[in-house]
Amino acid sequence: MLDAARNLGVDIDSVCGGRGICGRCQITVGSNPKIDADPDRLSKRGKTELEYRGRRSLEDDHRLSCAVTALRDVVIDVPPGSQVHRQVVRKRAGVISIAVDPIVRLYYIEVGAPSMYEPAGDLERVMTALEEQWQVTGVVLENRLLADLQPALAKGVRSITVAVHSGKRIIAVWPGFHDVSYGVAFDIGSTTIAGHLVDLASGRVVASSGRMNPQIRFGEDLMSRVSYVMMNPGGDAAMTRAVREAINDIIGGLAHDGGVDRKDILDITLVGNPIMHHLVLGIDPTPLGTAPFAL
Repeated sequence: MLDAARNLGVDIDSVCGGRGICGRCQITVGSNPKIDADPDRLSKRGKTELEYRGRRSLEDDHRLSCAVTALRDVVIDVPPGSQVHRQVVRKRAGVISIAVDPIVRLYYIEVGAPSMYEPAGDLERVMTALEEQWQVTGVVLENRLLADLQPALAKGVRSITVAVHSGKRIIAVWPGFHDVSYGVAFDIGSTTIAGHLVDLASGRVVASSGRMNPQIRFGEDLMSRVSYVMMNPGGDAAMTRAVREAINDIIGGLAHDGGVDRKDILDITLVGNPIMHHLVLGIDPTPLGTAPFAL
């Protein structure tokens, strides 16, 4: 039942990662107009629950969701003590004196018109304009932007603004003059996720937001999450999906709070411990849970 709840997005507390140790994932059988509250709709108590009752109290109508399965259609109630409540998380952005040197830079260029006497494609003309007007060379245009280039040139009357990442890749194109670009800095903690929307030109923090890391329903600490992956094939993919959805939601909230067009967010920085890095990137974290803790 704990796995079913996770798949449905119902956050049931489970500090031990579903190993029947913590007892926080308790549920009860409920009812609705079509389904009665029959406890026989769930599997009988097994070894895990019986051993838990030998250590701590477990009320007769309470079951450990990590140790019980549904035999028929059933209505499940999650007691308040087993719910992972949404918390308001705020981590202040520390302000220090730094030289603003964004990895994404905007360049406004005026691109020469097509000419029968100088046969060249629009992309080639853009590269020429970047070199002549900004001394920027050796860049490439991301393939996904090829379809946007000519419409932008037409709308901007042969003038466009391009965003260049790391001095190597054009990652965005706008018609005419465009001087707005943002980035988001994320602190991916095992318990909380904090995000800060930053103006890349000035370094000003425009908006901040945070929330509980949704991976907490798979285990409260790092090792319980690694254990969950070891015991549940595909568990790492579920945790990756959960944290990425949370990051995406925070970005949407930051854009709304800051009055920013989401398309103007051009860079993201993520920091976290090695296990968080692995799970965000979709890498199996289990090697981090066994000596010698290979990275």
